[in-house]
Amino acid sequence: MRAYYVYILASRSRVIYTGMTNNLELRLRQHRRKQIPGFTRRYNVTRLVHYETYDRAADAIAREKEIKGWRRAKKVALIEAGNPTWTDWGDELLGM
Repeated sequence: MRAYYVYILASRSRVIYTGMTNNLELRLRQHRRKQIPGFTRRYNVTRLVHYETYDRAADAIAREKEIKGWRRAKKVALIEAGNPTWTDWGDELLGM
């Protein structure tokens, strides 16, 4: 069964970005290698600080849109509820 992910990346200065993918490892590598033009490359947003897994793409897309509609304070609260120190989970995910 395919999984879909909603993820939040952060820069060291805590600029945050929310995205959705069906391959979290690949997408994280792309962000870290600056292969995706735009916001994350411009602001060096490469640290995985939150993610959620869904069985259906529609559910992940809806959640991504929901989070993107939130004010920053609510996004920060979501991150800190599961990751209070903003640890980069990406290294573990990628086996680094």
